[in-house]
Amino acid sequence: MIEEFRLPDLGEGLTEAEVVQWLVAPGDPVTLNQTLAEVETAKAVVELPSPYEGTVSAVHADAGDTVAVGAPLIAFEVAGPDPDEPAPAADGEQKAQPNLVGYGAAPSDGGRPARRARRGSAAVADAEDSAVIAAAPHDALPPSAAEPVVGERPRSTPPVRAHAKRLGVDIALVAAEIGDRVVTRADVDAYADRVGATEQPGTGQRQTPAGSPSFAPEVSGDRLQTRIPIKGVRKATAQAMVRSAFTAPHVTCFHTVDVTATMQLIEQLRADRSLSEHRIGPLVLIAKAVCLALGRNPSLNATWDEEAGEIVQNHFVDLGIAAATERGLIVPVIRDAERLPLTGLADALTRLTQTARSGRTSPAELAGGTFSITNIGVFGIDAGTPILPPGQSGILAVGAVRRQPWEHDGEIALRQVMTLSVSFDHRLVDGAEGSRFLKDVADLLEQPGRAMLF
Repeated sequence: MIEEFRLPDLGEGLTEAEVVQWLVAPGDPVTLNQTLAEVETAKAVVELPSPYEGTVSAVHADAGDTVAVGAPLIAFEVAGPDPDEPAPAADGEQKAQPNLVGYGAAPSDGGRPARRARRGSAAVADAEDSAVIAAAPHDALPPSAAEPVVGERPRSTPPVRAHAKRLGVDIALVAAEIGDRVVTRADVDAYADRVGATEQPGTGQRQTPAGSPSFAPEVSGDRLQTRIPIKGVRKATAQAMVRSAFTAPHVTCFHTVDVTATMQLIEQLRADRSLSEHRIGPLVLIAKAVCLALGRNPSLNATWDEEAGEIVQNHFVDLGIAAATERGLIVPVIRDAERLPLTGLADALTRLTQTARSGRTSPAELAGGTFSITNIGVFGIDAGTPILPPGQSGILAVGAVRRQPWEHDGEIALRQVMTLSVSFDHRLVDGAEGSRFLKDVADLLEQPGRAMLF
């Protein structure tokens, strides 16, 4: 019998998704929970597992198509009778569409895929989270002089394994070269380039390496222009920023602080062998200071509920960390950040970074933040006026740490200095409250021992 799988709600009420690539084709056998395709929503790239075991009979959308939630996506031939109409349930209603765990409510509406113009291959995996932590160049590996030792089955995702198969690359050899980490699409491409692997016959065109979207320039007279479709994360970010800027009255305060003591503490923590498995940097201590300061200034951890006519104060901190990736700006969230010790925050930031870098941050991890931090200092910027994520009343921008002359103990000395910028929603945060919050964060960074008083 034929079973049709419609695009499910992938979380947070998203209404559509773009098919990035299919990992199956008509005639292929599939097993339950086998990955069928990668789709890109306005928030993340996600893998769709199969709700059936059987054979693919039809694919209703091509790579590059945008499919509405509830629209037919793929059909399967499964064991059982093939009635002309779906069998009614005991109460006379139609059989419910299977719903995938973790992907929101079951779809209710149909609709045909809307084809978008394709201007090039836009690979989205392995996006680097440079706004959180610097990433090492994993692809710049020299050819191995000796045959690498292949151990247990390499760690990778189904799309990466499928990509390696299309190129005729033994993914175990790639894993043996890169060491103890997950094999990415970029690792496979780098290995294929070194050994001269080519696309296997019948598998389609080789994909553009991850993080290198390609769009063909157009000639207008004697000048070149490149047109890039507004979609995915870029489209969602633009809509969110416009909505926030024209809904919440923004106010930004600035404060420059001597963070020499914080930087010295970081060096001490890094030198502690018992903490060697935790990556503790300035952003970790700043996140801890923010959580402590929000406990004393709850209005910056609140939400303006226009429909209910209420201010909702949150007694927990779901801390958003703005991350600049190749796909655009995303803000993954650390849940209950105020409950985490310093090492827990460090581990959470490391996981967040790795997930964002691989392009696998899920919609659930991008939703529901109560306060956010954006680290513009990694770009060498001192200060800015950040825009609030919709629904939040505060966001802190962290500037670069610079050595400069500073008054210290009655004398001028070279100190490590940072500028903090906090934007807040003036509907529910007064200037005095915003200033007190910023001063609390600054005091904790200037004298980390003050945390004992909070």
